Amino acid sequence: MRRKLRAGVTTAAAVLAFMLCQNASARDVAMPSISAENAKLAPLPETIPSSLPRSARPLHYTIQLVPDAASLSFGASVGIDLQVFEATPSLTLNGNGLTVTAATLLPEGGGAPITLTPSADAEAQTLTFAAPETIAAGRYRLDIAYTGPIGTQAAGLFALDYPDPATGKDVRGLFTQFEAPDARRFVPSFDEPSYKATFDLSAVVPTSDMAIGNMPVARSEDLGNGTKRVTFETTPRMSSYLLFFASGDFERSAITAADGVETGIVGPTGTGAQMTYARDSMAELLPYFDDYFGVRFPLPKLDNVAAPGASQFFSAMENWGAIMTFQRLLLLDPKLTSPGLKQGIYSVEAHEMAHQWFGDLVTMGWWDDLWLNEGFASWMAAKATDHFNPKWNWLLGQIDGREGAMSQDALATTHPVVQHVRTVAEMEQAFDGITYQKGQAVITMLEHYAGPDTWRDGLRRYMKAHAFANTQSKDLWSAIEQAGGTDINRIAQAFTTQPGVPLVRVTSATCAAGKTTLELAQGEFSLEDTSGTSAQTWPIPLLLSAGEGEPVQHLMTGKTDRVTIAGCGPALVNSGQLGYYRTLYGAQALGGVLDGFAGLSAIDQYGLVRDNLALAMAGYQDLAVGMDFIAAVPADSDPVLAGNVASLYAALHEILEEDGAKAQLRDLASATYGPRLAALGFEAREGEDLTDTALRSELIRDLGGMGDPAVVTEARSRFQALATNPDALDGPLKSTWLAVAAANASPEDWDLMKSLAEKANSIVERQLYYAALGEAKDEALAQRTLDLAISGTPDATSGAQMIVAVAGLHPDLAWSFVRGHEDAVETLVSSSGRARFQARLVRASTNPEMVGTLEDYIAGIPADQAKPVSEALARLKVRLRDRPRQRAQIAAWLQAR
Repeated sequence: MRRKLRAGVTTAAAVLAFMLCQNASARDVAMPSISAENAKLAPLPETIPSSLPRSARPLHYTIQLVPDAASLSFGASVGIDLQVFEATPSLTLNGNGLTVTAATLLPEGGGAPITLTPSADAEAQTLTFAAPETIAAGRYRLDIAYTGPIGTQAAGLFALDYPDPATGKDVRGLFTQFEAPDARRFVPSFDEPSYKATFDLSAVVPTSDMAIGNMPVARSEDLGNGTKRVTFETTPRMSSYLLFFASGDFERSAITAADGVETGIVGPTGTGAQMTYARDSMAELLPYFDDYFGVRFPLPKLDNVAAPGASQFFSAMENWGAIMTFQRLLLLDPKLTSPGLKQGIYSVEAHEMAHQWFGDLVTMGWWDDLWLNEGFASWMAAKATDHFNPKWNWLLGQIDGREGAMSQDALATTHPVVQHVRTVAEMEQAFDGITYQKGQAVITMLEHYAGPDTWRDGLRRYMKAHAFANTQSKDLWSAIEQAGGTDINRIAQAFTTQPGVPLVRVTSATCAAGKTTLELAQGEFSLEDTSGTSAQTWPIPLLLSAGEGEPVQHLMTGKTDRVTIAGCGPALVNSGQLGYYRTLYGAQALGGVLDGFAGLSAIDQYGLVRDNLALAMAGYQDLAVGMDFIAAVPADSDPVLAGNVASLYAALHEILEEDGAKAQLRDLASATYGPRLAALGFEAREGEDLTDTALRSELIRDLGGMGDPAVVTEARSRFQALATNPDALDGPLKSTWLAVAAANASPEDWDLMKSLAEKANSIVERQLYYAALGEAKDEALAQRTLDLAISGTPDATSGAQMIVAVAGLHPDLAWSFVRGHEDAVETLVSSSGRARFQARLVRASTNPEMVGTLEDYIAGIPADQAKPVSEALARLKVRLRDRPRQRAQIAAWLQAR
């Protein structure tokens, strides 16, 4: 470490008094005053779930923090202004891993302090403060002195060690991550989203360090011992999980956006030159969101803090006024950042900025409605990214997100968008494809059905009505319908409260007198039961088109329907790919769609490819149909479409066994896309569109992954140049070439990658090399990677990434290794991510014996922790059932060609 704090620093005994100033600026929605909020205080209603007694709620927190980064511990005190609603013998708050050293209760307006006796319930993650006599209803301040650990995983207050960009020596930074249930690791609190309050935070940090919080620094006091006390301005009223603190050897690059808000990027000292793209993107996006939501960003500044390293389980966190994003998805490093990552920087930043309204300003009342945060942020990020980057064809790529959601939603282990969350484990597992991607897809469908102007007007009503408060899904549907959106509540209730994927069957499509008549039937798409006997129905918003006719909106409400629309030609049921449902075309309608495929838009082409391939993979139709759609996409198509379809060839290639069919499919992909890659060349060209740079990367990765001899030879040659020149691969294709070379690594190559990781002065580059070690096809090298992962040499996050990388090609080996080294592996994975980590180990398994192994594993863990592994088991059973048929049908299609 570059520096070391004094060990044993403890918190001051007394709690400093801070003024509760609201900093109400000239914004469209002013921050509510403390007195106004206090006047309407009431117990949390029974309609909002809670694990805490409803006898009290907080108004304001005053937190003093003294971290000891060297010893990974901290001391702190908190004063909580709270309202007690009814007489009670004790007060119960959330707390996890904290040791209380003193607690007193001071009545408002004077009176003797009441000494409280604390006790902890580790399983419930609560702290109870018992009084010697009954606490009467009224206003109090609860003062607590306590200590706690600083973690090494992204939960609570945690430390990240990373190489200094200039010296290569390790430096330590401190950060917080509180969503969903981890503010309680930092401060005794009412750690639930509906218990909103204001926060004052101060921290003692080394004099040379920078400290970042939700609000600007109010003052900084030199304490004369190599430390300073930094005090931040009072936050607006917000949920505890949005509180943020970071400190370290940082630098900040800031500009003022058009709406007057200061926007800044914070990162390790030495990375300032990499901040410009994200900083300017933030300043560009902020006024757009102000305008769309009809509410200007209400804080005086918005930072995005680059946390060195990465997490397997999340990329960024929307702390109000102080977003935290892992470095690889925030700082643009020309030596390392791929074209896909450059697009990711923009899109992830847009997602987290959308949260500043959807989630931060207006917050779900409980985690059941987490999708109100995540689905809407994903939808808004896609809208904003597409608006400012039209050449990226960004909305076409959102089809992949929809497909990912459907693949989860078509299993019996799925859950509704509005889900039932009661335990901490369920909170931690709620962040999944249903919450994010299905939520986004349903919103996309609803926006189009309501109309974009009506939808936006409804959101503006919602934001203004519920600013600084909490909501449930019904509040949003009410606002949309008040703005003029008909049937929105009916459709939204069906798609958010019942799980599953609707299936629309086109049983007939006939054209006469310039009009097409469609006979439709409704069912359910399932990966486990393809009989179509489900009794579920949905009111499905269809967008129908035929040939050159204008698309027609139609709400299908029954099991069958008959619709006539203008136009003749290819009949599309999901024109524009705006709906969340699958479409199964009968033979006659399917032939018409394939015949007119070339004349369709790129987004309709890709949607049809993904839909028909998924239906074929599940057994609703022969894989020849899915393969025909893939082959119908011309190699010179839109670069985003071409790259996506090349990836489908690569995915199908992975399904096949090492036989003639696998080589045939590789040769077909190479013959189709090799000339496109040759035209692009192996080097990025100055001034080319980012989509071309991205396509080059995709084709190298996909063709190389399938074993294209020319690409593999080029990758190995470029990689081996690193032995004499560590900068030989620097540029936007570094991770691409490394991935292909790593898959085909020799023992000497593996040793070189390990050496490069150990010498890297960038945490992103270090983790890139470490993860690449796990990509080797050679099982002996995979075993070496597993052994290295728990050796203590790589950081914890890298170690976990290495194990998951090995599981991609060697799932049984990775599973057995983790089972045999559970104590060592447990230190590499955060508690919130363990269930998902276990599930990822077997995501590629095709071993029948693993079925019983997973069933035994699930039987031995708590039921509320089993969901990710249960889903992995369901997917394994589907793979074991379907792979023989899939392989045979792909081989037959290749032979017929």
